[in-house]
Amino acid sequence: MKQYSQFRYIYCVSLVVLTILVAGCGNQQGPGSGDSHGAAANEAQDFERGSHNGRLLRDGDFALEVTIFETGVPPEFRLYPYQNGQPIAPDTVDLTVELGRLGDQVDRFDFFSQGEFLRGDGVVIEPHSFEVTVIAQHSGNQSRWHYESYEGRTRIEPGVAQAMGIEVAQAVSGQIRETIELQGTVLPHPNAVTEVRGRFPGLVQSLQKAIGDSVRQGDALARVQSNESMQTYVVTAPRDGTVIARDASVGSESSDNALYVIADMSRLVADFKVYGSDLGQIAVGHTVHVSSLDGKTTIVGTIERILPTLDPNSRAATARVLLTDVGSDWRPGQFVQGLAIIAEHDVSLAVRESGLQSFRDFTVVYARFKDTYEVRMLELGRRDGEFVEVLGGLQPGTTYVTNNSYLVKADIEKSGASHDH
Repeated sequence: MKQYSQFRYIYCVSLVVLTILVAGCGNQQGPGSGDSHGAAANEAQDFERGSHNGRLLRDGDFALEVTIFETGVPPEFRLYPYQNGQPIAPDTVDLTVELGRLGDQVDRFDFFSQGEFLRGDGVVIEPHSFEVTVIAQHSGNQSRWHYESYEGRTRIEPGVAQAMGIEVAQAVSGQIRETIELQGTVLPHPNAVTEVRGRFPGLVQSLQKAIGDSVRQGDALARVQSNESMQTYVVTAPRDGTVIARDASVGSESSDNALYVIADMSRLVADFKVYGSDLGQIAVGHTVHVSSLDGKTTIVGTIERILPTLDPNSRAATARVLLTDVGSDWRPGQFVQGLAIIAEHDVSLAVRESGLQSFRDFTVVYARFKDTYEVRMLELGRRDGEFVEVLGGLQPGTTYVTNNSYLVKADIEKSGASHDH
């Protein structure tokens, strides 16, 4: 019975959570509701259309057909006036249109007569998502209309957004980095490597250290019997470090060959191959983010030198990066990847690339205003894989979705996208 009660409790809680998720997302069809891109598709069938396929607004015998014309020109209002169903001279109408946008922004348009229509005096910027107020003066009468025309908009309750993992940030100034990707190998710093030889040629009688052993300065490494004096002497470690090579065996002859190679493993470099045109952009002092191939460990180093000779096989130059504060995860011979920062540019506005989505023919982010999300079409500049420069389409300080923006896009598009006026 106790197990049954627990099961029933879990079932009820799951059902409540599911209900909240369904109800909280913007799939509401009322005026001004969240799933307004889908609502626009439905609304497109509800309003009356004129001969130019625009929205027809009526006030008795007087009517206006509202269109946004965007073929070969930036989007602009073109309104056609009618009296008793017949076109009338546009210059007999005094017209104003106001667009109320999210964020308390109001765009106001005055109109002038051109041919058979009244043409707005400004560009109708994207997105074409707003509350529209039309005020017309004709024959001494004033007509006024108000309607909603939304696209790319949805409502998501804060609790639901949190459950969906939607994260946001403010669009602010930033820095765009120019980078070059490199491949390389970890090595001991050349100044941190010492070859240890016997003082006199002789027979190796014993070896005290193996590869990988840590040694202190003065530790005994080997015993060698001199060929001349027949006396045995001790070969000691000239420095602290780790044995990285041993080129001797008991009974072998010690001459000019190095018995041991000792390295200070806290002093490492990463040698990166630099090819072709990249070589002209890489310079001593550049910062390089050095990462293990699995990407789990990254440290920051600087290019200490560019070696003067090219690799005879690959014809690549070698850029040597000094690694500091290395831990036990870094070992000589390890393959690594590098991201060299060759330039940094301050930009007045930037957004995270993780927030970018496609919408119609645009690259966009989704701006958040309280519990309402709406598309913002962007004009983009330089990018570095983490941030992208924004040249237009977004106001500084706007809160936008950085992570899981595809969920916002899916919520908007689930009822069908529309771009209808």
